[in-house]
Amino acid sequence: MIDSFRHKGLRKKLVEKIRSRKGISEKVLSAIGAVPRHFFMDSTFLDFAYEDNAFPIAAGQTISQPYTVAFQTELLDVEKGDKILEIGTGSGYQACVLIEMGAKVFSIERQKVLFNKGKEFLPSINYNPKLFYGDGYKGLPAFAPFDKVLITAGADSIPQALIDQLKIGGVLVAPVGQRDVQIMTKIVKTSETDYEKSKHGTFRFVPLLKDKAGD
Repeated sequence: MIDSFRHKGLRKKLVEKIRSRKGISEKVLSAIGAVPRHFFMDSTFLDFAYEDNAFPIAAGQTISQPYTVAFQTELLDVEKGDKILEIGTGSGYQACVLIEMGAKVFSIERQKVLFNKGKEFLPSINYNPKLFYGDGYKGLPAFAPFDKVLITAGADSIPQALIDQLKIGGVLVAPVGQRDVQIMTKIVKTSETDYEKSKHGTFRFVPLLKDKAGD
């Protein structure tokens, strides 16, 4: 795949647009600027890859709006070396942004078609998150605890299993709410039984699906 001067120029303009909205750190903007978003999109949408919009991918899912990716990443307070659990691999774009920031990413995808695509595609562009096919509501207890947990789909509530898999002092970010609009929610785990919760505006995500993984 080619990351041309045109693509790099468009990506730079996208970063400037996100910067103009304020509140996004330079380290997050740098990661957004480093990941070729057009690699993750169907050829039908290549001309729109650097617009600040969400677009469809396979299995009825979407690649998130770049500003939303930046916003969630900012809330996570990512530090180099962080062990991050991502719920919902999707296209893999968000995972790659986290990797650009020096994180070790463990990502769960419940849609088999997306899991299979990510497993083949992401190493081909030199990104290597640890990918798992399964139910994101259960997390990955065998690999816990995690420094950070990121949910990339709308959840009715935050699964207790994911809070349990977060280390003390760790951060979880999730869009929480029913139907079409969710509230971006940040949890900081302060002890084994307690956490602080804050809310950070409304967003729109596809729903986080429960129980069994999908084909």
